[in-house]
Amino acid sequence: MVRQLRPAGTGHLDVPAAYAAHGPELYRFALRHLGDQGAAQDVVQEVFLRAWRSAGSFDPGLASLRTWLFAIARNLLVDEARRGAARPWQRQLTDGTRHDDHSPPGPALDERLVDAWVVEEALRRIGAEHRAAIVETHLRGRPHAEVAAELGVPVGTLRSRVFYGLKALRLAMEEMGVEP
Repeated sequence: MVRQLRPAGTGHLDVPAAYAAHGPELYRFALRHLGDQGAAQDVVQEVFLRAWRSAGSFDPGLASLRTWLFAIARNLLVDEARRGAARPWQRQLTDGTRHDDHSPPGPALDERLVDAWVVEEALRRIGAEHRAAIVETHLRGRPHAEVAAELGVPVGTLRSRVFYGLKALRLAMEEMGVEP
């Protein structure tokens, strides 16, 4: 029998089932990013600990459990990268290598993929007019005048839709547990 865990006063989260469904994939994601098995295991453990602690904030209407868990993992990996960039000498203590380049590496392919999933999920949560304005101007890089003409609205209206759409997008991402 699978035991269902939940912290007091929060929503329900079946941690063993969530781990069985997403743990190995989260581990591979962390391992590709960190290159260290122990650190990847620590990240996965912290993901499920944070998920368990904040189970009440998970809303399946906003994002899937997978997206929510990967957003938590992404935040942890970003924190780890920042920690490593701020203290490069600490890495030498554990892996014995020298890191002369102190600039943080660019985002890995898997990190960009998770970012794309999160943005796509957040875009689904905002209004169609705002979504179209953001997709056409920001994601496709089209000029405001061209998009406004295509949509049959003044350029000022399009700019307002972009402005308020970005605010709504940020709010949707915050509700999904993603740090901007």
